[in-house]
Amino acid sequence: MTATPMRSQQQQKPPLLARVGAGAARRFRAVLVLAALVCGAALALSAGVNDQLAGGGYTPSDSESAVAQRTLSERFQGGTPNLVLVAEPAAALDAPETVDAARRLQQAVRDSGKADWVHSFWETGDPALVAPDGRAAMFAVRLSGEEDHAQRASRDLVPELQRDFPGLRLSATGEAQVNAEVNEQSQVDLVWAELLGAPLVGLLLLLVFRTPLAALLPLAIGAVSVTLTLAVLTLLTKVTDVSMFAMNITTALGFGLAVDYSLFIVTRYREELAAGRTMDEAIATSTAKAGRTVLFSAVTVAVSLAALLVFPLYFLRSLAYAALPVVLIAGIASIVVLPALLRLTGRHLARWDVLSRFIGPPRTEGPMWHRIATSVMRRPLLTSLPVIALLLVFAIPFADVRFGLTDERVLPPDAGSHRAATIVDERFPQAKQTTVEVLLTGAGSQETERYAQELSQREGVTGVQAPGAVYVEGAPVAPGQPARTSDETAWITMAVDHEPYDTAAEDLVRSVRAAPAPGELAVAGDTAVLVDTKASLLERLPAALALLGLSTLVLLFLFTGSVLIPFKAILMNLLSLTASFGAAVYVFQYGNLRWLVGDFTVTGHIEVTIPVLMFCIAFGLSMDYEVFLLSRIREQYLIGGHNEEAVAIGLERTGRLVTAAAGIVAAVLLVLATSQLSILKLLGVGLTLAVVVDAALVRAVIVPAFMRLMGRANWWAPPLLRRVHRRIGISESGD
Repeated sequence: MTATPMRSQQQQKPPLLARVGAGAARRFRAVLVLAALVCGAALALSAGVNDQLAGGGYTPSDSESAVAQRTLSERFQGGTPNLVLVAEPAAALDAPETVDAARRLQQAVRDSGKADWVHSFWETGDPALVAPDGRAAMFAVRLSGEEDHAQRASRDLVPELQRDFPGLRLSATGEAQVNAEVNEQSQVDLVWAELLGAPLVGLLLLLVFRTPLAALLPLAIGAVSVTLTLAVLTLLTKVTDVSMFAMNITTALGFGLAVDYSLFIVTRYREELAAGRTMDEAIATSTAKAGRTVLFSAVTVAVSLAALLVFPLYFLRSLAYAALPVVLIAGIASIVVLPALLRLTGRHLARWDVLSRFIGPPRTEGPMWHRIATSVMRRPLLTSLPVIALLLVFAIPFADVRFGLTDERVLPPDAGSHRAATIVDERFPQAKQTTVEVLLTGAGSQETERYAQELSQREGVTGVQAPGAVYVEGAPVAPGQPARTSDETAWITMAVDHEPYDTAAEDLVRSVRAAPAPGELAVAGDTAVLVDTKASLLERLPAALALLGLSTLVLLFLFTGSVLIPFKAILMNLLSLTASFGAAVYVFQYGNLRWLVGDFTVTGHIEVTIPVLMFCIAFGLSMDYEVFLLSRIREQYLIGGHNEEAVAIGLERTGRLVTAAAGIVAAVLLVLATSQLSILKLLGVGLTLAVVVDAALVRAVIVPAFMRLMGRANWWAPPLLRRVHRRIGISESGD
């Protein structure tokens, strides 16, 4: 059986959203004054929020590698330093003034209370800390605390040391310093994005909304959404870590979705005016019909982004903290503040349409989209299969994806930590060696040495340093370091002949963990951190996908009453992502098309968290356009009961709207691609591609073809679910 066409409408009291829109319009002055006061209070509360945002959060803090690193730092003053100071003094390294300055610097770091330990060539004589040419040396520092605390410590400490010890000519790199500079660069990029994006978005808004007053409406809704979300983020920083990238996500989603929701409601408002309704009636009707779709869209987008909360990394969780309120606030502001603004502008909304003399008056329908829909539905397989094949071809490079972690290479080459890391790579060959740190607890000294010998015989291991000796291919070649034993725990370091993020290095870490050991084993080091991060994401991925998938199925069933359409929506959203994931590898892993997207350092891998983030955001945005299109198709189907006609008219009435909204959202997101940070550039390019592919190919070609092939089955549901939908379902038309 199929869904029954339009039921007789019994006019009782107006729908809730109609009353909300009418009430906001009737009391528009009070609504707007209250909105201004709330936004003013939010601005005052969120002043200085940038200083409270955290760097890092890309790796799990409770993983085996993280716990092992803390043990190394506390017991052995060893492990991976998170701050490296490169000294290139004008005098010789052994000159009295240089030695004195180096010793005073070490003492200053210890006295700062910000470091667990600090080692230098001048104190230890370690050859890994001095350049072979004898003209540069390093200080290896482990700053205390988690990533955010270490980043703040580096931000404060490094400038002080550079100022107080000018003769050493210090430059800094390492995880903590990279995070500090990424934080600073993200704030610079945000300002630059606003300066660059504002004129472009303003011009596009004028082209789409046709008049200056109408173009200002989405900007007002976006400003309300972003301002209130910043206040929410400020409060959240008091109780948890919030990533510095939350600001970028808040701005992009806040203004992008404000454009979507405002355009949908304003378009419906103009339709109602054109149908002869009064201004107040048009506001109430557009809020009731389009407002329901807007709220539903906001909920579906928010649920998609809520999947980020499942993951244990605060980088992902805190971006959900930013995205959820900005999406929901944009939806609420669109049905409360926007009707008040429509009433305030009144008939002036249509004034100063300078484009009408060139392209005619604005139209609410697009005959071109009707022709496209009918053409596609006339030959659904012939038109859709080539598009699907093309999208699948775009996804092919992703089969070769390699994952890594954020390091100094996400910054531009002239950034301080990037330059310092380049000096380390070029002038300190021993420091560049990839190492895997092993902690062995509960084994005797002889068992520990035998185990170290076995490790040195593994493929890809060039040497192993243990408490008793240094081993190469199973044979002792040098004395060990007895200080590598503390209580019942021994510290063993494996030198590895692989880059830290190579697959072979990952396999080595996994095999060491899986193999029998004479005691309790814990593995640390950069490769182990990557392995743990990937495992953490993979462990939570099924739960995130289940949350996203089930919520999509339930919400779209409540919206449409269909069993098939929710599954179709998921499939369409996945197709929209193919180009984005393929481009991530083709452009950012392989290094192609840098002339087009802007230069960046090619690392040969993709930051492991970015595909997860891109998937959730792009899936949510695709759901946004899916809901807009389905709302008009279903409304028309309920009126006439003819599937093909409903699809054609639905695309006719939303094709121009969705294309315009997608164009503006793409412009907002593309501004992220101008960032000097390669991870933001990747996110901007990927999301822009997803939006463009979704609007231009998926909604225009594949969706009409699918709905034509399924026919009336699109609207089928078993009797039990039909009864459920009649009781608690949602429809855009308010029936």
